[in-house]
Order: sequence, then structure tokens, then C-alpha cells
Amino acid sequence: MQTAPVPVPVPVPPGTASALPPASPLPPAPLHIGPLPLEIPVVLAPMAGITNTAFRRLCREFGAGLYVSEMITSRALVERTPESMRLIRHHESETPRSIQLYGVDPTTVAEAVRILVAEDHADHIDLNFGCPVPKVTRKGGGAALPWKLDLFRAIVSGAARAAEDIPLTVKMRKGIDSEHLTYLDAGRTAEDAGVAAIALHARTASEFYSGHADWSAIARLKETVTSIPVLGNGDIWSAEDALRMVAETGCDGVVVGRGCLGRPWLFGDLAAGFRGQEQRARPGLDTVARTFRRHAELLVEFFEDQDRACRDIRKHVAWYFKGYPVGGGIRAKLAMVESLAHLDDLLGAIDLTQPYPTEGVEGPRGRAGTPKHPSLPEGWLASRELAGSERRTLVDAELDTSGG
Repeated sequence: MQTAPVPVPVPVPPGTASALPPASPLPPAPLHIGPLPLEIPVVLAPMAGITNTAFRRLCREFGAGLYVSEMITSRALVERTPESMRLIRHHESETPRSIQLYGVDPTTVAEAVRILVAEDHADHIDLNFGCPVPKVTRKGGGAALPWKLDLFRAIVSGAARAAEDIPLTVKMRKGIDSEHLTYLDAGRTAEDAGVAAIALHARTASEFYSGHADWSAIARLKETVTSIPVLGNGDIWSAEDALRMVAETGCDGVVVGRGCLGRPWLFGDLAAGFRGQEQRARPGLDTVARTFRRHAELLVEFFEDQDRACRDIRKHVAWYFKGYPVGGGIRAKLAMVESLAHLDDLLGAIDLTQPYPTEGVEGPRGRAGTPKHPSLPEGWLASRELAGSERRTLVDAELDTSGG
């Protein structure tokens, strides 16, 4: 395996930031999630195929926060599949270590938590109840599961007990659709079960990532759950969005997902914003290219396979170069990059002296999808309690793979 020397981490250099109006009033700092203090109340949302060790390390180089792993399936972890055991490993520079678990069986989820705690794999564990993907919800998992409040209670309570002194949190959506909202009941239940914090993506499963997040739901959850932090998620594309969410909803911190795709420097902006500083990253094309190259190098280290790393970095091309004057021919070649040497050649063909564009870079990124009727097990909405026949359906929902 051939790799190029790893360069110095890529902070945004002088001259690539611009002053913005003074930030809005700050939330209390630091945010505490159980015993964990977070100087900056910002969490990187788990994203399948994105938030691996390489991307988490890159984001840390720009700003402070809590950086959560890709989703780890509890069954796969209990069975110790090679991929799951690889995904729960953290680089020595990562602290605190944060892992998200997905599961539908209380016993299996609790056992997965016990493994993470007993073998010292994590300083924070999050439970996924927000995934809207049809292959998950049609089996009763993800955002569909809190509808069965007894099952939700059993999973969260068992996991909280198994976590012992490690803070356990829950991430969820508003519900299945506008007629079947679950977040307030689930929030109260999770609070009673002893979780350390709750994060709400302010959309329903049926909305997927379309439209606009309903931040008023975050405010309602904050009014309902009063003894632990409530974190808001949805449509945070800039530091100003994060500060506005805190001001409008009263939430204790923010969870950032798609807004950082191709923009790991957003975490530097968020740190500056929450500190009341006015500067924001406005990287020229040279900084974007160096950061993209750094990401590729970290992926080589993570996968221990240059070919696999290059295949993975391809999906990030459109996000990194969004709005920048990079020709379609070069973009297409970058999306087929075969090695770090090939990547260097392609980046060397770009005029990297071009400054930050004034338009087209900021704002939404990633696939939004369209509203759709959620895929659910037959008869799932007939009752808030789990029927015996539905327990058999859930067996198939306990995926044996991790990472999405």
C-alpha cells in the first residue's frame, strides 16, 4: 500500500474568513451530557458511510464538539462481526469516544451496551430511533419503533441500566407522520429511564429530509423534558442557523448532519459562533483541495486499503466542490479517482488560486428526498403496544450489519 506523507492538519488559513454581525446571546457553557462536559454544545450527527474515524478526525481538526460514529447494529456487535469491531475502534486522538447503536430487541441492545462498557470502547453511547430509511422502518425499526411505546421503554431502560456510568442518549424524530407523532411521549419515557440527553430531528419519518425542519417541535420537547439536555437537529447549514435554533427553541445544543458534508470547517464556524466570535471560514479553492486531500489520506489510514479509500472519497467530490468553479471534466475524473497519486495529478490541474465564491457554496446539501408514505409492518399503527405477531417481524429488523 502506497501512501503520501500526511501533511499538517488543514485549518482555514488567514485571509479566508470574513466578519459577520455579532453573534446572538450564547447558551450556558459547557454543555454536560452526564459527566461529559462539552465546551462547545455541538454534536456531529451519525451518518451511514460518512462519520467514520477519518471524517471524525478531520472535523476535530477544525473545531470542538462530540463526534459520533456511524450506526453500529447491536446484533452485529454482540455477534462480533469483523466490520462492527472495526467500526467501534477510535483513533487515539479521539476523545471523548462516541458510538451510536441501533437495535430493536431490548436484550440484544443491552448486551451490546454491556460490551461497549466492559471492554472500554466508548465514553458516550447514543441509541438510534430516528432512521427513516424504508428498509429499516418497514420492519419496525428506526423512526417507526417509538410508536410501540412499551418496546421503546424496554429498550431504553435496559440500555440505560447496562450503560452504568457511561452517559446514554437517544436520537429520534417527531414521529412516523403528522398523524402519528411520538416525540413527546418518547421524550418523557427516555427521561424517566435515566438517559443523559435527548436529540430531536425535527422532521417525521414520512418527511425524510424534505421541506423545512419544524423547530417549534424542539421547543415543545424542551418544555416537556426539563431535567436533562435537549438537543436540536435539522437544517443547520451555518453557525448562524445553530445560534438561531438555540435562541428560538431554548435547546441546550445542536446536532449537525448534512450541513458539514464537504465542509468540515463548519465545526470551526460553530465553535466561533458559540464563543461569540465574528469570524467565519470562507475557504478559497486551495484550502478546499487540501482538505479534500487530507480526507482521502485519513480514509487510507482508516481502511488500510488505498483502493477502498479512493472509492469512498469519490462520493464526497460534489459536496466539497459545490459552488466552486471546477469544470465538469475534472469533477468527473475526481469522482473516478484511483489513487492518492492520481488525486494529486487531478488537483494539480485545477487553478487553486481561485477565492471563495460569493454564491452557491452555502445552504442545503445532501439528498433531501421527497415526502412519502412510510413503510411499516402490516397493522403497525393499530396499537401503541407491541403484539405477539409483531415481535416475529422485529426479528428481521435486527440487522446483522453495521455502518448503515
